[in-house]
Parts: sequence; C-alpha cells; structure tokens
Amino acid sequence: MSFQSIPVSRRAAMRSLMGGSLLLPGILSQLAGTARGMDGESHFPPKAKRVIFLYMSGGVSHVDSFDKKEALFSRPGEIVPAGFVGEGKFLSRPKWEFRPGGKCGTEISDLFPCVRECADDLAVIRSMHCDHGNHAEAALQIHTGSFSFARPSIGSWVSYGLGLENKNLPSFVVLAPHFPYAGAQLWGNDFLPGAHQGVRVVPGGDPIPDMLGRQPRADLADMERGLVQSLNRKHLASRGGADPQLTARVKSFETAFGMQMEGPEAFDLSRESDATLALYGLERGQTKGFGWQCLVARRLAERGVRFIELIDTGAGGNWDAHGDMAEHEPLAKNVDRPIAGLLKDLKSRGLLDDTLVVWTTEFGRTPYVDSIGMKGREHHPKVFSSWLAGAGVRAGSVYGASDEFGISPASDGVHVHDFHATILHLLGFDHEKLIYRHGGRDYRLTDVAGHMVKGVLA
Repeated sequence: MSFQSIPVSRRAAMRSLMGGSLLLPGILSQLAGTARGMDGESHFPPKAKRVIFLYMSGGVSHVDSFDKKEALFSRPGEIVPAGFVGEGKFLSRPKWEFRPGGKCGTEISDLFPCVRECADDLAVIRSMHCDHGNHAEAALQIHTGSFSFARPSIGSWVSYGLGLENKNLPSFVVLAPHFPYAGAQLWGNDFLPGAHQGVRVVPGGDPIPDMLGRQPRADLADMERGLVQSLNRKHLASRGGADPQLTARVKSFETAFGMQMEGPEAFDLSRESDATLALYGLERGQTKGFGWQCLVARRLAERGVRFIELIDTGAGGNWDAHGDMAEHEPLAKNVDRPIAGLLKDLKSRGLLDDTLVVWTTEFGRTPYVDSIGMKGREHHPKVFSSWLAGAGVRAGSVYGASDEFGISPASDGVHVHDFHATILHLLGFDHEKLIYRHGGRDYRLTDVAGHMVKGVLA
C-alpha cells in the first residue's frame, strides 16, 4: 500500500509517531528553529572544537580549594582590617591544607587531591569576579552574561556559532540530575533559534525516556521517516513553501530520528573497559553519579556534541555551605575523582588537544565570618576561582591573584564577561563579532563589555 492511499491526517501521523517511535520528549520544541547558526564559520582558526563545562552549583569556597591564603592559616580570628570588604568581621581558617600539584607546583587543597594530580594541565584563575551575590542571579550571569535578564546560555551561543557537527545528536547537551538555581534558564536559547537550546539529560537507568532499550528497526524507522517527510512536504506546500518555523520543525524530526539510532549507543557504557570505568570511579552497570556524567560527556564529545555541560548539585543539595564548611567534603569527594578521570581520559585519547574543559561555580565564599566559632561561609561575588584545561590553554599556570585575605582581586581581575570572551576566543570567535540581531538591536554573550584574557592562553 502506498503512503498516498493511507487515510490519515498529518496531525494523526505525528501523534502516532511520537507515541510509538521513541522521539526524544520535547525535542520538537527544543530543536524548532534553524538547525545551524553561522554554519560553523569561525572568525579565525580555533584551538577548541568543543567545550565540556563543569558547573558546581551553590558557590565553592575559593579559599578552601584553589586559592591558598597564608593569612587565613596564620591569623584566624583576627579582625578584617579597615579598607577591606568585611572590615570588622573575623578571619576564618580554611578547613583543608593546601599542597603543590604536578611539576608546576600549583597549590590546591586536600578537597581536590585527584584534580591536584592534574595541575600540569590546568590554568587556574584566582581573580574571577561577578556582579551579584544571590545564587539565581549569579548562576544566570556565569551562564548567560546577564544577572538581571534571561539571555541565551553560553552553550546556546557556542551551538549557534559552531553549528551541528553530528546531525544525529543535539549540539548542546546538559547532564543535570537536579535543577540548579535559576533552573532551565541556564541552558535556555532565549532569542536564539530553538535548535540551540540545551537538551537536558537526567542521569539514571532511562536518561532519555522511552528511548534506551527500545531502539527501532532501521527499516521501520526509514518507513516512518518517509511518511512524515511526505506529509510535511504536502503541508509546507499548502502554506506557500516559505514558512521558516515549519521548515525548521521538519528538520527537527530528522534530528529526532537520528537520536533514535545514535542516542542509545552514546549513553551505553557497557562496552567501556573496567579500567576506564575505574578511572571515573564507576562500577559496571552504574547509571548515576558525577562519574557517569563525566564518562558520558567524553562519549558525547567523541560523537560531535559541541557543548556538554555537567551540573553538580550534590545529590539534590549544593555547595552553599552557610552552616558548616564540612559540607564541602562529601561534595568534593563526589566530583574529584571523576573530573581527574575525565582529564586523564581525554588526554590519553588525544581529545584534550581540541577540547576545552571549563570548571567554575557562580561565586566564592567569604574568607571571614560574623563571629568567632562560626563554621560556615557566606556568598562572596567579589572574587573566586575557576580553571580551564585543554585546547589552547596555558597548562600548569595560575592567572590573577586575590588580596592577602582572598577578599578582592589584587591583580588581573577577570570578570565573567572576560571569562566568556576567552572561551569564545579559544573556539575561534571574536566575542564582539559573534552577534545575533533581535528586537531591533545586536546582542552578544558579553553584552557591551569583556576582553579576551591572553594570560591563560598557550
């Protein structure tokens, strides 16, 4: 029987296919819009082809992790001197000791002993700063550049700039077990075409609902695709053949069918060796945890996904240690080995040469407390630490410095806009030229500010 003789409407066909063909839930709304942005045309030769963005939600304490301050160890309990933010409050000693890592000797605390082993691959920035001290606003800014308005995520900008490399997988994937502060805005496309919105994947036995374990037969998938394409062409012709949203939606179905065929394999860790699983701290068959997120990130990077974000929310909590800094310890233990495993695995496969790995949080934590004996630390946007590794990065380096107490930048401050400009530069883009016109004006990730930080580049 030919397709033409089937008495079925386009809408009925769509409903049938979505119910029985394992289309990725929500993929139509997520992929509606042009499937490519600038057609992968960078402004100059890129160092990196993709980004793995490691985001620690809640505010990791810089003075307890990547920014050692001798004054906090030698002068705990002293009053913050006049002229400093927090004057009159009390200096608080870090809970963890710092030790040099690698040949470069970058000091990293005992919170991250495995990452410390990879110090020779890191460019640590100790002078990061942002504009807001609330979680949602700061999280929004580290992702979109704006703390006050929803704007496209950095992952969406990268997707828009680079376009698809693998037509069967989204260009922007977010591995997030729980919603972080500011929620889905962190991976939203806002005014950029819908194809560039992040696709959230939830770790677990069924990370892409209704897809894993039910991979369709190739011949059946081809038949269904042919039916949909026939109906779509007829529908498009009835609208004059010039509806960009409908054209984009047709393209989204092609991507969805591609996900059916390639998606399950990308998330299937059964063929990974025992040695590789051990590198990430995984047991065979494990489908949750930050180790799973890191290993899946490597697999997605291998398969052409442009921007892969891993969000750590600490098993439903986060790094927001107001009550007791001891809360950082289990959170760090959960991510330390997997992050180091990811760096080592990428390096051994030659992927670190063209992959940019970014580690960040939304802000730091205060080096001082309101009263002696307090165990926690408060939000601190004035200065914090982040690091880069991989393609084009000056490995084994430290850039910028906070003051003697870790309260404010002392030299080479790096604003979030500068951070974003540098990431885009490594991907081959001039941040001032990667623009999108919306509502009568040109927008960019870095708004009207930011400069590329040459000191972190190789």
